[in-house]
Amino acid sequence: MTKISSEQARAIAAEAWIYAFPMIENYNTWYKQAVDSSAPEYVGGFGRYRHYSEPFTAKNHDVVTPNNDTPYSWAWLDLRAEPWVLSVPDVPAGRYYVSQWVDLFTYNFAYVGSRATGNGAGHFLFAGPGWKGEVPAGITQAFHAETDIVGTLTRTQLDGPDDVPAVKAVQAGMKLQPLSAFLGKAAPPAAPAIDFPKYDAARARGHDFIAYLNFLLQFAQPADPSEIDLRKRFEDIGIGPGRAWDAAKVDPALLAAIDAGVADAAASLEKVVDVTKGSNGLFGTRQENGNDYMKRAVAAAMGLYGNSIEEAWYGGYIGDGTKPSKIHFAPGTLPEAKFFWSATLYTLPDRFLYDNAINRYSIGDRTKGLKMGADGSLTIYVSHESPGAENESNWLPAPLGPYSLVGRIYGPSEAAMRGEWHLPPLQ
Repeated sequence: MTKISSEQARAIAAEAWIYAFPMIENYNTWYKQAVDSSAPEYVGGFGRYRHYSEPFTAKNHDVVTPNNDTPYSWAWLDLRAEPWVLSVPDVPAGRYYVSQWVDLFTYNFAYVGSRATGNGAGHFLFAGPGWKGEVPAGITQAFHAETDIVGTLTRTQLDGPDDVPAVKAVQAGMKLQPLSAFLGKAAPPAAPAIDFPKYDAARARGHDFIAYLNFLLQFAQPADPSEIDLRKRFEDIGIGPGRAWDAAKVDPALLAAIDAGVADAAASLEKVVDVTKGSNGLFGTRQENGNDYMKRAVAAAMGLYGNSIEEAWYGGYIGDGTKPSKIHFAPGTLPEAKFFWSATLYTLPDRFLYDNAINRYSIGDRTKGLKMGADGSLTIYVSHESPGAENESNWLPAPLGPYSLVGRIYGPSEAAMRGEWHLPPLQ
């Protein structure tokens, strides 16, 4: 490592921690889902779908701010040996679904589904950075990822408990297979086995984030041209693909500077999260995000695996359930959605669904019994106690304490995407 000052090391550590934060949050999810067979979230390893067809409840902790409108299907792919093929069925018209694909950095690099590719059947190829082959016949579309490990959070619209069998039928038609199997050919040699480090939140949030980052960077080779200088700078504090990291062997002065940089970064992230109220510009591709690593970290902290703005708009509120509140949409101001919209409540600081007596976690244009005003307005009541029998149809229960209320519009209007349409205030 190049000899640098404590001030330089502190600045580099802060920059690297923000850069690494979404990657390590991502690893926390795919370690449990694809590696740790003892975890409740385990999907069965790489190349396997695990479908959830029931609505989410407060017991589900797979991911923060879970979406309760569209049950999830999770899968992770290791693209080192060869590409994989996703096959999707014909999905009935009127049923929204989206197969969102994220890379190691948490960039949304590919979309399959109602908005992006339609509801028809198709075969979609996913290739890693090292694959140079020809796209074979029969492939509807090919996507090239810049990392060897990628995952999907696939969502299928659910219209209440009675709709579960229809959702299961769509999910059953989704299939993942290596390209060799899709072509009926012999498989290539397997990629080397991976020694996955166990995820530990305390280590990941402190100076040992470097150990996780060094591990993860092995699957992000070669570096994107826009990151070559960045990664070179990181080398000065011991960061690099596959490099060993043992804090006990690091010069105490350097380690102290790294610790200070980590603290700086965590405080900076918290400040930006506190003032971020909408999703415009948070989620997308590398090109769309412009390598804004703080923005990427905020997105991971507030809603890991959020959709790109053209797929779904996100906005919301911070409230307190001890203070009965309401959201009033005046006539003509309801969210414009190509598919549908909803508002879901989460406890703070964990950002999971709130366990309540009526088992209502979200409310929206598909909520049965929702009462509109005679003038076309809509009022939603948010409180711990019931707002009264006459208003319970429009009640979203809240905890006795802080909460986050997230609004989602699937297929948002141009006005929402441009930031010209806003949610009304929480009164």
